[in-house]
Amino acid sequence: PAPEKEPAPTPKEEPAPAPAAEEAPAPEHPPATEQPPAPADEPAPVPTAEATPAPEEGPPAEPQAPAPEPKPEKPKAEPPSAPLSLTVEEVSENSVTLTWKAPEQTGRSALDGYVVEICKDGSTDWTAVNEEPFLSTRYTIQDLGSGDKIHVRVKAVSASGASVPATLEQPVLVREILQLPRIRMPRHLRQTYVRRVGDALNIMIPFQGKPQPEVIWTKGGQPLDTSRINIRNTQKDTIFYIREAQRSDSGKYELAVRINGAEDKATLDIRVIEPPGPPQNLKLVDVWGFNVALEWTPPVDNGNSEIKGYVVQKSDKKSGKWFTALERCTRTSCTISDLIIGNTYSFRVFAENACGLSEKAAVTSGVANIKKTKTAYQPEKIPQRDMMEPPKFTQPLTDRTTTRGYSTHLFCSVRGFPQPKIIWMKNQMEIREDPKYIAMIEQGVCSLEIRKPSPFDGGIYTCKAVNPLGEASVDCKLDVKGKI
Repeated sequence: PAPEKEPAPTPKEEPAPAPAAEEAPAPEHPPATEQPPAPADEPAPVPTAEATPAPEEGPPAEPQAPAPEPKPEKPKAEPPSAPLSLTVEEVSENSVTLTWKAPEQTGRSALDGYVVEICKDGSTDWTAVNEEPFLSTRYTIQDLGSGDKIHVRVKAVSASGASVPATLEQPVLVREILQLPRIRMPRHLRQTYVRRVGDALNIMIPFQGKPQPEVIWTKGGQPLDTSRINIRNTQKDTIFYIREAQRSDSGKYELAVRINGAEDKATLDIRVIEPPGPPQNLKLVDVWGFNVALEWTPPVDNGNSEIKGYVVQKSDKKSGKWFTALERCTRTSCTISDLIIGNTYSFRVFAENACGLSEKAAVTSGVANIKKTKTAYQPEKIPQRDMMEPPKFTQPLTDRTTTRGYSTHLFCSVRGFPQPKIIWMKNQMEIREDPKYIAMIEQGVCSLEIRKPSPFDGGIYTCKAVNPLGEASVDCKLDVKGKI
């Protein structure tokens, strides 16, 4: 019976089989002949290349086999993303039922399932409540103590690893919820709630839930300004009250009704509006014949509501009274026609939004003199037209629909100097002398009468104005319907 230490010197004659048979003696055997006191210090330089891995991994022939295995493992597969919309569905005296949605990304590996973990409030120890992952997106945690407060989180698991957990924002109090919280938002509050500056806001939103839910109001994630907004809660509703609304009260208010970890949320979108400011930069662009062209820019302040249009008014110097010339003009320019020869006119423009007209109007700085006689009118017109001007349409053609057999007119306005030549075209073909069409131009207003049209006369009509400085054109579509 030889002691266990003896095998170290014995394999002197057979150095090759010794490392294969025994792992421990292999490093001790070579230094035993040279330097017994330091067998562990220099095992690497003494043995051969084949013996070197032997003390670390065992058999010397096998280390070459696992070497190529790490290569396919280099591109590591990403774990799945976190589950979505984790919520409490039901709470009883000793259980909590959870629901959630599948993660957006599961990675290359198929999803093995989910793991639910809990942690008592005040502790940091998370424990899994299911031994094996499961694929359902609903789970009931059983055997909980009544009155316990627990934090809950859910992980998605695949062969690539576990996801970042989805965690409930609030701990769940294990107590029976007789009726889950639910906000019953009135239909008229599901859209933007619009009120004027100075109006009182008194909004009641019913809800349900047993036991008594906790009601939380926020705006942009922050508590409400209680100096301006009063909130009163009852067992069945919450009342949102502002005595006098201001523009700054506009925004999205978040309402949460919560029982333990279960909650329902709703958003109240309030917009407080007021009349807009006046239009800007109103200019009297041109006066010719009995026509005037005006241009302006939108108001600086739209009153927190979209500008619906503009109201254009005129006033003659004789009466001093204002009369509406155009209502709900949607553009920032217009042409006022049918002015009376011999009168002098001023013009003003109001902006309009859902709250009404602007309190002030933009008024033209100059006046438009509509000359009484041609003799007085001509000398005045010549110096004004010293500046050569290419044709420009101040009023375009508009699409029209007419009935077969009923004559119709197309109108547009043009200016330019020298006076442009007017060419009418139908479907890009010039209309020449045709008794069906009567073309006229007077004081810059071009008209085309189409006498007793048939469906064949429908199409695209174009009015082209040409003078030595250039040309311009406008077109419209004419539909001719059969008699009903």
